[in-house]
Amino acid sequence: MTKKRKSISYAKWGYIFILPFFLCYFIFSLIPLADTIRYSFFEYYRSGIKEIGPNFIGMENYASLLQSDMLKYGINTLILWVIGFIPQIVVALLLAVWFTDIRLKIHGKQFFKVVIYLPNLIMASAFAMLFFTMFSTNGPINSILMGAGIIKERIDFMGTAFGTRSLVGFMNFLMWFGNTTIMLMAAIMGISVDIFEASELDGCNSLKRFYYIILPLIRPILAYTLITAIIGGLQMFDVPQILTNGQGNPNRTSMTLIMFLNNHLKSKNYGMAGALSVYLFIVSGILCFFVYRMTNDNDPDGSKAAAKRKAKEERRRRR
Repeated sequence: MTKKRKSISYAKWGYIFILPFFLCYFIFSLIPLADTIRYSFFEYYRSGIKEIGPNFIGMENYASLLQSDMLKYGINTLILWVIGFIPQIVVALLLAVWFTDIRLKIHGKQFFKVVIYLPNLIMASAFAMLFFTMFSTNGPINSILMGAGIIKERIDFMGTAFGTRSLVGFMNFLMWFGNTTIMLMAAIMGISVDIFEASELDGCNSLKRFYYIILPLIRPILAYTLITAIIGGLQMFDVPQILTNGQGNPNRTSMTLIMFLNNHLKSKNYGMAGALSVYLFIVSGILCFFVYRMTNDNDPDGSKAAAKRKAKEERRRRR
């Protein structure tokens, strides 16, 4: 009789290797998240040297936030995100298409990739301090413009809502468009060359190639870019915090939700901070869900649409 060979299973090694990740996630993410949600239902803050709470108050923190300036700060965050992200995605798409187009024969692509990615390596705090110095009333930008005779009086860039928001959006654009460009380039380079060759044989021009081939096929990466941009926009903090010295000036028009959250943490009001964190979690989840549904293609080959059309035609014939 031949002996049966014992089958060796390596599955346990896979579980062992991923165990550290789940331990770290459980300790540093899941437990703090549950604790934040728990604190949101309690009155827990400091008044001078006296500590109040934790006292269970139910949904009062959530109701108080709705009556505060939270919605105004949410609109500020949305405006700052739009100013920074819309140019970012447009420029990143253009650069990605140009750099991956073999017909353009662009030389020194690696050099340009490094140059456009460099701002992403600079700390946001350093970037904000640089712009604060450059665009201050007595800064070099005003000096250059006055020396060239373009302006007669110094411009207070950070004295108006438009100027401050534009600077914040411009900084976010400069810091992240390189990273987005590299990701979109990788997505376009993953498209089969045969598809582009077939489109050229069919007489497809550059615009049709972009709208009907590139955009549909890089949809997963676009969805990832949009989702991460939404989460990053809701978490916008360091650039406006440093640029406005934490005040959100002028007249709190550049105060973001995370800056508002930071103010509660500074005042040791953990209940309100927890409630605001839960609001942010819910809003980011809803926005990411809508983006995923809009960018997710459930019928990549058109078979479902064709089946629906066929079913409609059959119903018409029966009538």
